[in-house]
Amino acid sequence: MKSILISIVLLALFLSPGAAAHQIALKTNLLYDATTTPNLGLEFGLSSKSSLNIVYGLNPWKFSTDTHGERFVKHWVVMPEYRWWTCTTRNGHFFGVHAMGGQLNVSNVSLPVPGVFFSGLNLKNAARDGRYQGIFAGAGLTYGYQYPLSKHWNIEGEIGVGYAHLWYDQYPCG
Repeated sequence: MKSILISIVLLALFLSPGAAAHQIALKTNLLYDATTTPNLGLEFGLSSKSSLNIVYGLNPWKFSTDTHGERFVKHWVVMPEYRWWTCTTRNGHFFGVHAMGGQLNVSNVSLPVPGVFFSGLNLKNAARDGRYQGIFAGAGLTYGYQYPLSKHWNIEGEIGVGYAHLWYDQYPCG
């Protein structure tokens, strides 16, 4: 599966019109890194006002403590996003549409999320009291702003709304 994702990214990079090296940005999400999920993003220009952003995140870690036992929020996710820029690519305001998909394996954690979701599942309590393993997919809309700091460094803020669906199996906490 990982080789398929890498192939899709590389194919998109080489088939993109005007995908010169200066139009490709290598990125990371520092807030996502802070959750112990290393991630890597590539954004490349499709035209003077549009770009494609693809982010991959992987969290393979387990954490153990004497008081709480083994805890984990293992997952991988890939998130492609088409962006339309109001000025030029990677400068100023943008609007986007994104998708996401991946796998998860969650057990014995207190998630900082609101309680009940559309399905009626109280994810905050469920993740603490059981183990969930499955896949997820979703889509949504985004708005963001990117500010150039220098020729090679930018900083970006983004907010989005969307829907995600989980297909999972539930197991008792071991």
